[in-house]
Amino acid sequence: MKKWGFLIGIFAFLSAESVFAAKVDTVLNYSAAMKKNIKAVVITPEGYSEGKTYPTVYLLHGAGDAYSGWVNKVPSIKEYADHYQMIIVCPDGNVTSWYFDSPEDPAWKYETYVATELVNWVDQKYKTIKDRKGRAITGLSMGGHGALYLAFKHQDIFGAAGSMSGGVDIKPFPLNWDIAKRLGPEDKYPERWKANSVIDLTYLLVPNKLALTIDCGSEDFFYNVNIKLHEKLQYNNIPHDFTIRPGSHNWDYWKNAIGFQLMFFNNQFTKK
Repeated sequence: MKKWGFLIGIFAFLSAESVFAAKVDTVLNYSAAMKKNIKAVVITPEGYSEGKTYPTVYLLHGAGDAYSGWVNKVPSIKEYADHYQMIIVCPDGNVTSWYFDSPEDPAWKYETYVATELVNWVDQKYKTIKDRKGRAITGLSMGGHGALYLAFKHQDIFGAAGSMSGGVDIKPFPLNWDIAKRLGPEDKYPERWKANSVIDLTYLLVPNKLALTIDCGSEDFFYNVNIKLHEKLQYNNIPHDFTIRPGSHNWDYWKNAIGFQLMFFNNQFTKK
């Protein structure tokens, strides 16, 4: 019985180990813009070493979180990396960077870091498709804002973008999430707030250049700003997927939403 118990234990261990074949690296890369090293999680899929190139999805965290938030709270993203044969990169956007280059504080240049420095570093270190057609970006809450913000402004870098429960218009929230620390007070610098709100950057888009998927829960406090963004994109004839499901601003919602987002990106990557 002891022998069988030992073998069963070994089998259970091996089975648990093989649930995810993806490899998770915590990496450190230097930001010249901010003069510091910044951590990120990089997930490479099963078979990565077999000598081909892979599409990359940049997955941004929300306010109050960090680079490790996604992989710790939604470990199934490793399965998605395997299934879709994609690299997933989770940058650190600091606690409340909003992924801006801050006009208030030159030490906060997270637009430059994510859209330029990190993308270049990942392309040098990993077997990526080094083209906008092989890159997508998405995120939740602050990261949903950041993903659309960076994609709208850097369409030469990203070919697809998404948002889950994104704060896609920051102007209605002048006292929240340290946004005023990054842009200055809204009543003093209204043009800054407008220039850094996703909903006011739709003029940068042309139909069918950037593949877009936007997702928000019907009980989310960002629901109304997402509806307004959807309506504005419709008015400007910008094709996009728009999904409203029952749900609030929480991990239960995002655990479900990320599967649909990654399926959307995979469809874009594999489109003939």
